[in-house]
Amino acid sequence: MARVGILLAAALLLGLVSASHAIEGTATFYTVYTPSACYGFQDQGTMIAAASDGLWDGGRACGRMYTVRCVRGTNAVPNPCNGGTVTVKIVDRCPSPGCTSTLDLSREAFAAIGNLDAGRIVIDYNHIEQLGT
Repeated sequence: MARVGILLAAALLLGLVSASHAIEGTATFYTVYTPSACYGFQDQGTMIAAASDGLWDGGRACGRMYTVRCVRGTNAVPNPCNGGTVTVKIVDRCPSPGCTSTLDLSREAFAAIGNLDAGRIVIDYNHIEQLGT
Protein backbone atom coordinates (compact mmCIF):
# COMPACT_ATOMS: atom_id res chain seq x y z
CA MET A 1 0.00 0.00 0.00
CA ALA A 2 2.85 2.39 0.82
CA ARG A 3 4.41 1.68 -2.58
CA VAL A 4 1.18 2.78 -4.32
CA GLY A 5 1.23 6.02 -2.31
CA ILE A 6 4.83 6.70 -3.28
CA LEU A 7 4.08 6.05 -6.96
CA LEU A 8 1.05 8.34 -6.80
CA ALA A 9 3.07 11.08 -5.15
CA ALA A 10 5.79 10.73 -7.80
CA ALA A 11 3.21 10.92 -10.60
CA LEU A 12 1.69 14.06 -9.08
CA LEU A 13 5.11 15.64 -8.69
CA LEU A 14 5.99 14.85 -12.30
CA GLY A 15 2.67 16.36 -13.39
CA LEU A 16 3.44 19.56 -11.50
CA VAL A 17 6.93 19.75 -12.97
CA SER A 18 5.67 19.28 -16.52
CA ALA A 19 2.93 21.90 -15.99
CA SER A 20 5.59 24.46 -15.14
CA HIS A 21 7.13 23.87 -18.57
CA ALA A 22 3.93 24.35 -20.55
CA ILE A 23 4.22 25.77 -24.04
CA GLU A 24 1.96 28.61 -25.07
CA GLY A 25 0.03 28.33 -28.32
CA THR A 26 -3.45 28.78 -29.72
CA ALA A 27 -6.41 26.49 -30.19
CA THR A 28 -9.40 26.43 -32.51
CA PHE A 29 -11.95 23.64 -32.99
CA TYR A 30 -13.35 21.42 -35.72
CA THR A 31 -16.38 19.14 -36.01
CA VAL A 32 -15.73 16.42 -38.63
CA TYR A 33 -13.47 13.77 -37.10
CA THR A 34 -13.24 11.08 -39.79
CA PRO A 35 -11.46 10.37 -41.92
CA SER A 36 -8.30 11.48 -40.13
CA ALA A 37 -4.73 11.58 -41.37
CA CYS A 38 -3.60 9.17 -38.64
CA TYR A 39 -6.41 6.64 -38.33
CA GLY A 40 -8.53 6.88 -41.48
CA PHE A 41 -12.12 5.96 -40.64
CA GLN A 42 -11.34 4.44 -37.22
CA ASP A 43 -13.24 6.25 -34.48
CA GLN A 44 -10.84 7.67 -31.89
CA GLY A 45 -13.48 9.25 -29.66
CA THR A 46 -14.02 12.95 -29.15
CA MET A 47 -11.10 14.05 -26.95
CA ILE A 48 -8.92 14.47 -30.02
CA ALA A 49 -6.99 17.13 -31.90
CA ALA A 50 -5.27 17.93 -35.16
CA ALA A 51 -1.63 19.05 -34.99
CA SER A 52 -0.33 22.13 -36.76
CA ASP A 53 2.67 21.80 -39.06
CA GLY A 54 4.93 22.76 -36.14
CA LEU A 55 3.77 19.73 -34.12
CA TRP A 56 3.03 17.30 -36.96
CA ASP A 57 6.62 15.98 -37.10
CA GLY A 58 6.18 14.20 -40.43
CA GLY A 59 3.24 12.19 -39.04
CA ARG A 60 5.08 11.05 -35.90
CA ALA A 61 2.63 13.20 -33.90
CA CYS A 62 -0.08 10.57 -34.48
CA GLY A 63 -1.18 9.15 -31.14
CA ARG A 64 0.71 11.68 -29.04
CA MET A 65 -1.20 12.93 -26.03
CA TYR A 66 -1.31 16.53 -24.81
CA THR A 67 -2.81 18.24 -21.80
CA VAL A 68 -4.32 21.57 -22.77
CA ARG A 69 -5.47 24.53 -20.66
CA CYS A 70 -7.12 27.74 -21.79
CA VAL A 71 -5.11 30.82 -20.74
CA ARG A 72 -7.07 33.70 -22.31
CA GLY A 73 -9.09 34.73 -25.30
CA THR A 74 -7.88 36.16 -28.58
CA ASN A 75 -10.92 38.38 -29.14
CA ALA A 76 -13.59 40.33 -27.25
CA VAL A 77 -15.80 37.33 -26.35
CA PRO A 78 -16.41 37.48 -22.58
CA ASN A 79 -15.26 34.57 -20.40
CA PRO A 80 -13.30 32.65 -23.06
CA CYS A 81 -11.91 30.13 -20.53
CA ASN A 82 -13.76 27.93 -18.06
CA GLY A 83 -10.79 26.96 -15.88
CA GLY A 84 -10.52 23.31 -16.88
CA THR A 85 -7.90 21.18 -18.56
CA VAL A 86 -8.34 18.46 -21.13
CA THR A 87 -6.18 15.64 -22.43
CA VAL A 88 -6.33 15.07 -26.18
CA LYS A 89 -4.89 12.56 -28.62
CA ILE A 90 -3.45 13.72 -31.95
CA VAL A 91 -5.42 12.01 -34.72
CA ASP A 92 -5.09 14.44 -37.62
CA ARG A 93 -3.06 17.18 -39.25
CA CYS A 94 -4.10 20.82 -39.44
CA PRO A 95 -1.97 22.03 -42.38
CA SER A 96 -0.88 25.54 -43.32
CA PRO A 97 -2.01 27.96 -44.56
CA GLY A 98 -5.57 27.15 -43.51
CA CYS A 99 -4.62 26.13 -39.99
CA THR A 100 -4.51 29.20 -37.79
CA SER A 101 -3.73 27.49 -34.49
CA THR A 102 -1.21 25.24 -32.78
CA LEU A 103 -3.86 22.64 -31.94
CA ASP A 104 -7.19 22.28 -33.69
CA LEU A 105 -9.27 20.61 -30.96
CA SER A 106 -12.44 18.62 -31.38
CA ARG A 107 -15.50 20.67 -30.53
CA GLU A 108 -15.94 18.61 -27.34
CA ALA A 109 -12.33 19.11 -26.21
CA PHE A 110 -12.51 22.86 -26.89
CA ALA A 111 -15.78 23.12 -24.94
CA ALA A 112 -14.15 21.35 -21.98
CA ILE A 113 -11.70 24.24 -21.53
CA GLY A 114 -13.23 27.23 -23.28
CA ASN A 115 -16.24 29.07 -24.61
CA LEU A 116 -17.14 27.85 -28.11
CA ASP A 117 -18.23 31.39 -29.01
CA ALA A 118 -14.61 32.52 -28.61
CA GLY A 119 -13.62 30.27 -31.54
CA ARG A 120 -9.90 30.77 -30.91
CA ILE A 121 -8.11 30.86 -27.55
CA VAL A 122 -4.59 31.10 -26.17
CA ILE A 123 -3.58 27.82 -24.53
CA ASP A 124 -0.81 26.21 -22.52
CA TYR A 125 -0.09 22.66 -23.62
CA ASN A 126 2.20 19.82 -22.57
CA HIS A 127 3.14 16.62 -24.36
CA ILE A 128 2.41 13.64 -22.11
CA GLU A 129 5.29 11.21 -22.33
CA GLN A 130 4.10 7.65 -22.78
CA LEU A 131 6.12 4.46 -22.67
CA GLY A 132 7.49 3.84 -26.15
CA THR A 133 7.09 7.44 -27.39
